[in-house]
Amino acid sequence: MRALLIRGMITGLVAAAVGLLVAWIYGEPQVAHAIAFEESHAGAHEHGEEVVSRTVQRTAGLVTAMAVYGAAIGGLFSVVFAFAQGRLASVSGPLGARATAALVASLGFVAVVLVPALKYPPTPPAVGDPGTIGGRTSLYFGMVALGVLGTVAAVIVYGRLLPRLGTWNAATVAAVGFVVVVAGVFRLTPRPDAIPEGFPGTVLWDFRIASLGTQLALWATLGLLFGYLTERASGGAGRSLRTSPRQAAPGSTGSSYAGRTHPG
Repeated sequence: MRALLIRGMITGLVAAAVGLLVAWIYGEPQVAHAIAFEESHAGAHEHGEEVVSRTVQRTAGLVTAMAVYGAAIGGLFSVVFAFAQGRLASVSGPLGARATAALVASLGFVAVVLVPALKYPPTPPAVGDPGTIGGRTSLYFGMVALGVLGTVAAVIVYGRLLPRLGTWNAATVAAVGFVVVVAGVFRLTPRPDAIPEGFPGTVLWDFRIASLGTQLALWATLGLLFGYLTERASGGAGRSLRTSPRQAAPGSTGSSYAGRTHPG
């Protein structure tokens, strides 16, 4: 487990570097446009003195934030991977490390990024009332919790329905139920802050796409790289993960955990 945790944190740092590159290329120009709009309308709004310069924000600040985020997500990812490895195998049959990591990364992206972004999408400076930051932050993390709990519930429902309905039907029912629950919560929660009059719609759209692209690059790199490194580290054990229990030698034992060794 310690090796998985370290591997996850290192992979998270690499994934954060990939996400950082996307943020620099596509996100930062939109932030600059938003700040220019905010400064041009400074007469209509009161702004506090800048505590951290914009140069520091887009360099050392962004690098530090992405590194901490990537390491934390990578560590949590490795824990979820270890937890899910055997349980996914009992539901869907033996899975290799790469397939498991890709599946965990996909579900994690939906739960932690996509669900909150659909209701409370990321916004650049000059969008949103500064007085509502606390409330908006609470609502956002509430949506993250909803995404995580909803995803876990959907996986459990899928596992329960699989023996009776089969793979396709069970997955469809679980996915539809997830969408219905999320849509219902979306309908009951407050709407995001209004966009300031005159704010360029293209800047807002491009910023949100860049933010999602940054997260997508991070999660995709995390899933693919972690799966590759884990399968490579397991050596021959990686092949046993893809071997059906019925093909195992008689009397053999062995865990479905990613790091298991061959029976005997």
